[in-house]
Amino acid sequence: MATHITDECINCGACEPECPNEAISEGDEVYVIDPKLCTECVGFHEYEACQAVCPVECCIPDPERRESEDTLIARAKTIHANKDFGDSFPSRFSKG
Repeated sequence: MATHITDECINCGACEPECPNEAISEGDEVYVIDPKLCTECVGFHEYEACQAVCPVECCIPDPERRESEDTLIARAKTIHANKDFGDSFPSRFSKG
């Protein structure tokens, strides 16, 4: 599932520079995540970077947009066509 930002967002901007896909941008009142660019950081981290830095914990999985690890890594490979992700890549799905 793509991550989304709830209306509890305090518009601090801490999340935006952490996104490896540049999926986060400033909205009218809160930051927003483009679900077409969000990979939940699969391919880059074993956690969702926006969640890790959010001071009010408003970056959460979108229950309306459930996606598999395969879907997310395929998206990352499309977005970052020049990056070699290899067979073993960071993913929250593979956390112990």
